[in-house]
Amino acid sequence: MALRAARAGARVLVDAGLPKPGSAADVKGAGDYVTAWDRRSESAILEVLAREASGIPVLAEERGGARAATMWAVDPLDGTTNFTRGFPSVGVSVGLLEGGLPLLGVVIAPFFEKEFAAARGKGATLNGERLPFLRDLDPSRAVVATGFPFRNKKLLPRYLSVMEASLERFEDLRRAGAAALDLAWTAAGTFDGYFELGLNTWDVAAGAALVIEVGGRVTDWSGGDGWAESGNILAASPAVHDALLELARESPQG
Repeated sequence: MALRAARAGARVLVDAGLPKPGSAADVKGAGDYVTAWDRRSESAILEVLAREASGIPVLAEERGGARAATMWAVDPLDGTTNFTRGFPSVGVSVGLLEGGLPLLGVVIAPFFEKEFAAARGKGATLNGERLPFLRDLDPSRAVVATGFPFRNKKLLPRYLSVMEASLERFEDLRRAGAAALDLAWTAAGTFDGYFELGLNTWDVAAGAALVIEVGGRVTDWSGGDGWAESGNILAASPAVHDALLELARESPQG
């Protein structure tokens, strides 16, 4: 049902097509936008979940919702800024959490025609093909994705400390602007890890499921399991995760 729900949302975005740069959007906060397509995608997703999983609470980006021990976490258009500028790094994310940990997750990249899916203990797939376990390469050869904590500039000192150290520790960094997709690309081995501060639960729930199911590690910046609530996330193959965690613990307020 998570795949059907995510597909319903992705279909809305595909039908809309990528807009021309500068398309209309409402401002939720500094650098944080919402469009009619966010809302329409979310409505399509919630309609499927209401029909097929009516007893499970939903925490969704645009409509909100109460947190629960077991809940859906829905991001109908991850990368709205990218979308409004015609940049195709956009995702639809539907995850199911139980006790703060993922039971399953689906991330669809509609403009790349990629569908990532995972369920606890059953592995992860990309367009129906099983993803292999992550290669555990030397961190010095790793390409690591990240995202900037633009919603809360008070996090910048800690983030910039880790970013600067990462430029020395890893081969290179990437910033594509859609957390759910960054996690999906990490699970697929396109990136070797991902770190960010101050995200929302719906940004990370589904993508984290993917990383875990291919043998990766997902923690908060202290090495604990609070990433879904805090939004402070480290996700990577084991050796790269160890390196990221070391940098995070050495950072200010770490």
